[in-house]
Amino acid sequence: MLQLILIFPKLQLRMLLICVYGWMDMKRLASKIAVMALVVAAFSSPLRAAEVNLYSERQPFLIDPLIAAFTAKTGIKVNAVYIKKGIVERLRAEGDRTPANVVLTTQIGNLQSLVQEGLILPVKSPVLQANVPPQYRDTEGRWYGLTLRARVIYAHKDRVGADEVKSFADLAKPYMKGRICTRSGKHAYNIDLIASRIAIDGVEKTESWLRGVKDNLARRPQGNDRAQVKAIHEGECDVSIGNTYYMGKMATNEKDPEQIEWANSVRIVFPDQDGSGTHVNVSGGALTHARENRDAAIRFLEFLTSDSAQKIYAENNFEYPVKPGVALHPMVASWGEYKADTTPMSEIAAHRAEASRMVDRVNFDN
Repeated sequence: MLQLILIFPKLQLRMLLICVYGWMDMKRLASKIAVMALVVAAFSSPLRAAEVNLYSERQPFLIDPLIAAFTAKTGIKVNAVYIKKGIVERLRAEGDRTPANVVLTTQIGNLQSLVQEGLILPVKSPVLQANVPPQYRDTEGRWYGLTLRARVIYAHKDRVGADEVKSFADLAKPYMKGRICTRSGKHAYNIDLIASRIAIDGVEKTESWLRGVKDNLARRPQGNDRAQVKAIHEGECDVSIGNTYYMGKMATNEKDPEQIEWANSVRIVFPDQDGSGTHVNVSGGALTHARENRDAAIRFLEFLTSDSAQKIYAENNFEYPVKPGVALHPMVASWGEYKADTTPMSEIAAHRAEASRMVDRVNFDN
């Protein structure tokens, strides 16, 4: 070999160059492979995948603190899009291509619509099942309740006696003639209430009750829950139907002190404490068909049922935690303990269509 190199010095130089450049090419190739491996790792690592896209009907003032707490705890980023109306329609239009991993809704009606449209996936999570009582979650795990709000009676402190209104049935009694205010019977909160009465009493009895309530209205249904309390304060009626958290919002509204006066003129009555219990509704969360980041999305849902998240819900919006044992806001606690109706929310949801038809049959809003 040495003789060949001595005889052919040009060949020696050529072979040396080939070896050197070959080694350099291999080094470059190895370097490129290493860089590509880092890029792949960056896009497939938990840090990259740990990102959740959220569609929320619930307002930023409530959800933003929850997102901040979740990210601080887990390092998982949450991108929120707030959608006041049309969340079901948007998810339907996007289908499997939706960027959203999680959807949050304000009441059982939209959760039912998401189920009927096939827009959400079941989640089998021991954490969610432990934190959310069975009546406040879908039997197949397609949605989970996150907070509770009681649908109660607001009664004027002086004009309504303690024994006059103790149940929803009392609202249809003859002595309540011209004393009731309410928002539209077609509003989701009232549809859910009527659906709960159907679940408990059946269609015929509930329709008779609803006709009695209509006959006792002081005015045509209008406005929101707060507007009814204003009407009580102004003497237009004596009682109304509303969600509990509105009392907290009115009683602490320093930007509009007039609402504090409205709140001070009424007391909360938890109906049917001697019977089925007070109707409650849920805000809820569900997992969409988006394929990416499902583990992170489930972690986010689980976090929303944790003690720390439930406390944020309770403090920021005067709602009842869905997880038993979490402390109430002091104002909410001041309203007293109550027995909640334990009819499963999925059963109530099944009667919503009939409830809507019933409102039309009795011509409630007219």
